[in-house]
Amino acid sequence: MFLQLSVSYKCVNSARVDFDCDIYITGSNAKLLSGELATYLGGRYVEFVMYPFSFEEFLECRRQSGNKPDVSAEFRTYLELGGMPFLSNLNEDRAASVQYLRDVCNSVILKDVVKRYNIRDVDLLERIITYVMANVGHTFSARSISNYFKNENRKVAPETVLNYIKACCDAYLLYQVSREDLIGKKILSVNEKYYIADHGIREAVYGSNTRDMDQLLENIVCMELIRRGYDVTIGKIGEKEIDFIANKNGSKVYVQVAFLFAGEETIRREFGVYADIRDNYPKYVVSMDEFDMSRDGIKHRNIQEFLLADEWA
Repeated sequence: MFLQLSVSYKCVNSARVDFDCDIYITGSNAKLLSGELATYLGGRYVEFVMYPFSFEEFLECRRQSGNKPDVSAEFRTYLELGGMPFLSNLNEDRAASVQYLRDVCNSVILKDVVKRYNIRDVDLLERIITYVMANVGHTFSARSISNYFKNENRKVAPETVLNYIKACCDAYLLYQVSREDLIGKKILSVNEKYYIADHGIREAVYGSNTRDMDQLLENIVCMELIRRGYDVTIGKIGEKEIDFIANKNGSKVYVQVAFLFAGEETIRREFGVYADIRDNYPKYVVSMDEFDMSRDGIKHRNIQEFLLADEWA
């Protein structure tokens, strides 16, 4: 049974008593955010977060269409256009795919956010989203964004920036990842990083996915960790930073993401971030390189292999 959110919650609760059925509630974020379900149905619901396709699901969709996918070729498509399920109906038509992704952002997410929060300056919201997309995987502060607009002769308070970004996180367009001080064992309250739910939307709205490969791969790995149920933070240890620390059910995985190892100096830098980590949890360096460069107990994986692995141990 599917009920729109406009239906009274009293009706939903009564249906639970009167009928032996499962009830699925769907609707626009403009009407109700997932966090508010507890207010109406506290203790009586299970929330399922639906993510865009992982690379494995993307390949499976290709197989079900009767094709025998070339994994490397499909990964190039996935890199550029992402994993929104409806793309499978567009027969790899790039122009149609980009237009669809742009419509998803503009017609669904932005309108939900604008309507729900009564945002009047839609242009500012769009510019902030574009700024965040351009800086996926980079640390920045609300004040730095405010100063950026100030340089363009536009006054924007840091609080407004934070509120707009939070609204986008509530609408599942953006995901915030906090930084964790591995020495002090505390979550740092400044300079979080943000990642986009589907990197194909970044290509449609901002472009440059294939040019910003380091950011793109980092976004893909971050969302893969979140999709698999990990709590993800960014590790800071002294002046070094580990891209992701993923925790789930008492286990932990460290992941460092790079584009390509251009030389020995790059290899030392990417593997060297683990030099001061003394525990025995799995440590990975993920890149586009196809040759295994594992060393000192640190595992190197090609990103396709990493994304398709059943588990990381």
